[in-house]
Amino acid sequence: MSQYSNEIDPQLRNSACGPTTVYVILNYLQRGRQFSENVNELYKLLGGTKIGLFKWRLIKNLRKYLGPKWNIAGCTLKEALQQLDEGNPVAMKFDKYFTWQWKANPAFKYHWVPLIGYEIRNNELFLILHDNGGRNRESQIRTVRYANNEKVLSFVKIEPK
Repeated sequence: MSQYSNEIDPQLRNSACGPTTVYVILNYLQRGRQFSENVNELYKLLGGTKIGLFKWRLIKNLRKYLGPKWNIAGCTLKEALQQLDEGNPVAMKFDKYFTWQWKANPAFKYHWVPLIGYEIRNNELFLILHDNGGRNRESQIRTVRYANNEKVLSFVKIEPK
């Protein structure tokens, strides 16, 4: 799913990476049953804005929407990797601006993506993510070096209880 797909309101596309990420993760966790909301509806439900979706707002509004049968919470890298080991993707946010990392050169300046895997190569951690696409970039699976991005990353686990 791309945040720039025709299904998504053109006025929301530039800042729809958070709702698109949640949509992709919930559809995966439903194991084949289509999630009932579309990205445009999730954008409103989660409180998306033109500058993006704040982590605290995603957590608060997704908890309210999904209810007590789901565990939605910020998590550490270690917890995120444990979620992946259990077969649960994790919402991962790159945020150069609100982490005050002006000199950092991460894979994305500000972007939500589903974290779908990881690998260790030569004692280094690499994260495998589903990039929701960009204005001139198709949705794709990408691998990024954790060490190059760690200062701007945050994680949200979304799991059924």
